Amino acid sequence: MIKLRLAQLGLAMAAIGFTATIGLSSAQAADVRREIGVPLQAAQALMKAGKNREALAEVNKAARAGNKTPNETYLIERVRAAAASGAGDNLAAADAFEYLINSGKLSAAESARFSEGLVGIYMRARDFPRANAAIQKSLRQNNDPKMRAYLIQNYYSMGNYGQATKDLKEQMNADAKAGRAPSEDSLQMLANLNLKSGDKAGYVNTIEKLATYYPKASYWTDLLNRVSSKPGFSNRLSVDVYRIKFVNNLIKKPSDFMEMAQLVLQAGAPAEAIKVMDRGYKEGVLGVGAEAARHQRLKDLAAKNIAETDKTLAATEAGLIKVKDHDGLAALGYGLVQAGKTERGLKMMNDAIASDALRRPDDAKLHLGQAYAAAGKKAQAIAAFKTVTGADGTKDLARFNIMALNRPMN
Repeated sequence: MIKLRLAQLGLAMAAIGFTATIGLSSAQAADVRREIGVPLQAAQALMKAGKNREALAEVNKAARAGNKTPNETYLIERVRAAAASGAGDNLAAADAFEYLINSGKLSAAESARFSEGLVGIYMRARDFPRANAAIQKSLRQNNDPKMRAYLIQNYYSMGNYGQATKDLKEQMNADAKAGRAPSEDSLQMLANLNLKSGDKAGYVNTIEKLATYYPKASYWTDLLNRVSSKPGFSNRLSVDVYRIKFVNNLIKKPSDFMEMAQLVLQAGAPAEAIKVMDRGYKEGVLGVGAEAARHQRLKDLAAKNIAETDKTLAATEAGLIKVKDHDGLAALGYGLVQAGKTERGLKMMNDAIASDALRRPDDAKLHLGQAYAAAGKKAQAIAAFKTVTGADGTKDLARFNIMALNRPMN
């Protein structure tokens, strides 16, 4: 599950942060009567000392003065906004913020800041309906993406997952039309909404986008685990899942290094098994501990298989051609590419695919793409992956290989 980062805390702190800037200046104090200016200046001094409740009491003293001018009321509410925010008096702070926003005296920049602060106050108080109303009012004046994101988060906090999903998808569609990639936060939110609504297919699709645009080990691991467990996903593709993990440096445990090495060895690619084992040794997880001897035996077996393949290559190829085992030829070609015999191996694989006599053509095309990628031929690899159409997981894995090529893990 994706860890969700909501903005409520940031909003609340934004509201509190106004205390340093929304108070009363000396010049402004000169424009008010003494019975108002004196308590307001006292309130500012108390706020600087961290005594916000006492400051709020001074503001209330100023507010009790009679026959206040519009300017005096504005200044009182401006200081009240600061004092009440600092004191945690959400109701008083919200009333002051509402007054200031509606006063017509704020600049556009200040109005946006106070609107965001008001939303923060309501969300801190978990008064979601009022927060919603404040956000929507602000959006009518200025379609601020940040405020729109707050609205979606507010719907999420209210448990209105359907509306949150609808608004979020509309925002992401607008971004796509404008040529903008979806933000990581938006995708994380959508993933959580998928889970909340029980949309497993939607969740996998969202995680795929996260792995595509923001490749991280957590996203890739989640994606591969979920796709591998989908109904209809063939177990024979376990080795190909491991290959994507290997490319993305996701294999960390000794048991996983060993299992992948065994699987590629069984698939007829002993040179690839050696590469897997070598990385495990380099990372210090193989060749140590109670299983060190077992690790070495498997590596020795892979080396022995390489020698035997080299010795019998011509006879093996001739035998496969004789019985028209094109799947076997494709597998042999893949093993040759991994062993550094690139051109011969790629030709063998392409010829096998061109025969139109494969039992598993999508497997061969998937492996051809992997072979091209291993040989450093990115364009040919992507072209080969795009020909895979199998519904048994091969098409998914081909697409994931393209993702890994286009945006490799850092």
